[in-house]
Amino acid sequence: MNPTAPLAVHVRAVTKTFGTGETAVRALKGVDFDARQGELLMIVGPSGCGKTTTMRMIAGLEQASAGDILFDGQRVNELPTQQRDVAMVFQNYGLYPHMTVRENIAFGLKMAKTPREEIVKRTSKAADLLQLKDYLDRRPAQLSGGQRQRVAIGRAIVREPDVFLFDEPLSNLDAALRVQMRIEIAKLHNDLKATMIYVTHDQVEAMTMADKIVVLNAGKIEQVGSPLELYHRPNNLFVATFIGSPKMNLLPGEVTDVANNVASVLLQGGATISVDTHGKSLPKGKVTLGIRPEHIELVASGAKNTISGKVTLSEHLGGETMLYVETGALAQCVVKADGLARQKIGEAVTLALPSNVCHLFDAEGRALVNGSLI
Repeated sequence: MNPTAPLAVHVRAVTKTFGTGETAVRALKGVDFDARQGELLMIVGPSGCGKTTTMRMIAGLEQASAGDILFDGQRVNELPTQQRDVAMVFQNYGLYPHMTVRENIAFGLKMAKTPREEIVKRTSKAADLLQLKDYLDRRPAQLSGGQRQRVAIGRAIVREPDVFLFDEPLSNLDAALRVQMRIEIAKLHNDLKATMIYVTHDQVEAMTMADKIVVLNAGKIEQVGSPLELYHRPNNLFVATFIGSPKMNLLPGEVTDVANNVASVLLQGGATISVDTHGKSLPKGKVTLGIRPEHIELVASGAKNTISGKVTLSEHLGGETMLYVETGALAQCVVKADGLARQKIGEAVTLALPSNVCHLFDAEGRALVNGSLI
């Protein structure tokens, strides 16, 4: 719908401090990233990490304490929200209960004194795109949660903004509706070819929708990359455990030898695991070995590169089974097994850790070696 080319958004060394003196809180500590033209960029992280603060500064609702925000290379720090041509979609919908769906969608255009014919045209297009045509004369109270969220998105679409900003728009929906709305927003992005910046604490949303993900933690960026890059090549332990559900298994150990691109890692439980270094030079010393649940294999006892343990919990999910295994490595491993896996609580199992998919992290949590799947 947007007749103009989408904008690129650049965030450069942005900091944000609330308060002064000893009570000052530094919410952002030099955040730096780019949302390219037409890209769907996700900002993810735990509560209080600075996600929404970053979004509000891009929108012009907060002022950066330092650093620059640029639209297509033009600094917009001092521009008020109405001059930035952005549209925000919030988690609480923000619909007017006394207005119909049609009136809610058109409200911003009406306030901007857009000609009536143009309002009708844009409202009709948005209703078609979001499958709301049959609901235009209803009020918000007569809609489901997903329909209300679509109305809020429609109100943003009709403005034909340069940038769409989504602030945890699906957090109030139930699980089934979240899945449906993820699909609809992804389709919307593909149809509009617009630049979208989307804040969420839900890493599943980020993995399934994003072109690029920015991982924030305590006001700092931990890593920026595509979903698969973050999943398979995490920079550190925080990213490794935040991205992925169930999270990556972590086993404490020590590199005792490195030869022929293979590191020997002695786990705390006594087993020695060979890890492919992929040509990297590794020092000896304390490490954390990481492996994703789906990469662990259930094998017969006596196989190489294995650890043993007992099943403490088995979750049958139909297409897959989650096995929680207490191991001799002084850690619990989660294994994503076949949906027909028969292992029961208390049963002894042997787990193989393929050398090419193991990750190694140093004592400070920085990645030394990542698996080689991509």
